[in-house]
Amino acid sequence: MSRRFLFVLGSSRSGGNTELLARHAAERLPADVPQEWIGLARHPLPDFEDVRHDSDHLRPTEGTAALLLDATLAATDIVIASPLYWYSVSAHTKRYLDHWSGWLRTPGLEFRREMAGRTLWGVTALAHEEREVADPLVGTLNNTAAYMRMRFGGVLLGNGSRPGDVLRDAGALGRAGTFFAQDAPLARFPYETALV
Repeated sequence: MSRRFLFVLGSSRSGGNTELLARHAAERLPADVPQEWIGLARHPLPDFEDVRHDSDHLRPTEGTAALLLDATLAATDIVIASPLYWYSVSAHTKRYLDHWSGWLRTPGLEFRREMAGRTLWGVTALAHEEREVADPLVGTLNNTAAYMRMRFGGVLLGNGSRPGDVLRDAGALGRAGTFFAQDAPLARFPYETALV
């Protein structure tokens, strides 16, 4: 399968520092690699309703959920571009990942099998100098990839609070230049437990 990138923008505003950093990294992808960009603020998902004990989840056939499911399944590489909000992913991003729970339980979809071997990436901008504060966000994405048996390319971190600040973070811009070129290993939980 040829590479195809899906960029899921989790910010509540467009053109923020996280999106700027993601676009800077995406510019380095080969021109023949398709990219799809979906802003979750412009395409809001409904709250996830867990019905697994009452009935089967149904495959969405219209609306934002169908758009995101189809785009997710079509991508070899999914990039979660979420600002660091309260030390983790944004509410928009969390809702998208919550919908993965429903897709896992949709008869005939085989979502986990379909996602296995694909690559999950993260991009985030944070206002802190101490990058360790992003560890919960990194853990969320790593553990999601591990559970899904995906590869995890890591998280590209940039510093920025006011609009455009990240463009002055020379280190982040330098890392962005080769971020998607790295070989992403299969994700592992931080502890040695076999996946079931």
